[in-house]
Amino acid sequence: MSAQQAVAPTVVRKPGGLYIAGTRITLYHVMDYLLAGWPPHLIGQWLNVTDQQMADVMTYLDEHHTEVVGQYHQILLQAEENRRYWEDRNRERLAEIAAHPPKPGHEALRAKLQELKAKLQNK
Repeated sequence: MSAQQAVAPTVVRKPGGLYIAGTRITLYHVMDYLLAGWPPHLIGQWLNVTDQQMADVMTYLDEHHTEVVGQYHQILLQAEENRRYWEDRNRERLAEIAAHPPKPGHEALRAKLQELKAKLQNK
């Protein structure tokens, strides 16, 4: 058995996709940062993974580029569908909440909130 086979893999497949072993960090999360222009060493620092783990992830992404990019796009589509679903589902409830009269004693807070909203809209 070679030394490489004796070491547990850094990238593992779980039901939710590809992860960095021993973490809850997906390769799709790493790809978000890469596509935003972050260098790998800063991504590793931000996500608190070792230099070796980050190097292994980059190697995996290079070797399986087409497969991972396809999965990444599917993840993004699913996330957008989920966002739209919850936005639609909550629209009615949020309108209902907004229609309630202010609670007694919160008038000053409500006025300050309206003032801040007006300032933001004027910028």
